[in-house]
Amino acid sequence: MRYQISYQLYSSRNFPPLEAQLPVLKALGYDAIEPWLPAYEADAGAFRRALDQAGLACHGFHMPLSGLVDEPNRFIDIALTLGARYLIPPFVPEEQRINTKDFWKGIGENLAAGAERVGRHGLKVVWHNHDFEYAALPDGSRPIEHILGQGQDVLFEIDCGWVTRAGADPAAELVRYADRIAFIQMKDTALAGTTTDDGWTATGDGIIDWPALVPLMRKTAAEHIVAEHDNPADWQRFAGRSINYMRSLGL
Repeated sequence: MRYQISYQLYSSRNFPPLEAQLPVLKALGYDAIEPWLPAYEADAGAFRRALDQAGLACHGFHMPLSGLVDEPNRFIDIALTLGARYLIPPFVPEEQRINTKDFWKGIGENLAAGAERVGRHGLKVVWHNHDFEYAALPDGSRPIEHILGQGQDVLFEIDCGWVTRAGADPAAELVRYADRIAFIQMKDTALAGTTTDDGWTATGDGIIDWPALVPLMRKTAAEHIVAEHDNPADWQRFAGRSINYMRSLGL
């Protein structure tokens, strides 16, 4: 299967204007972009027109969890305007986190309720991880287990870079959540202690053994892979090297 390859626009947020990046990404071979708020907030219709003009799709977009809870209709409208099927809350701010099983179950319950609500419009809810979901709670369980444990309708965008930085094993997570994974972020990380670009790298330039992960990726439900880098000094170099490496793996 040939995956749809998206570029997470957060990667190049420091190099505006974003609209000027779209034809470059298309020329590099990307099929789609994965935007984050506020990239599409000012005018979702205009953003969609820019995507159409560049020949790019938007399969899913990052959004606040609070938007799913408090403004679901607004984000349903945005999804339908962008032509996106997946709404992806990616984060719980540190000051809001509580180190208990019940807190993370509550996050999962909010996601499950949101999934039911948006499902009436043919849409899906997808959780995106960072590293904190893999830090053990006092009882030895992990937040990710409680977030994804409250309803099978909540899907998963696994960020392999953050899983690795958390000291967890992306191979094990790909197996464990194979039927729930909708997107695979092939984010790569350099050796611990690297400070250049905050220690992130282009896909294939870091420490993750992607050739070993590809067979496991293919056993998941994912149809989409995503390139992301949190702070590249040269976004075009990152974007080009990442997609070229992904394609070299037969993806």
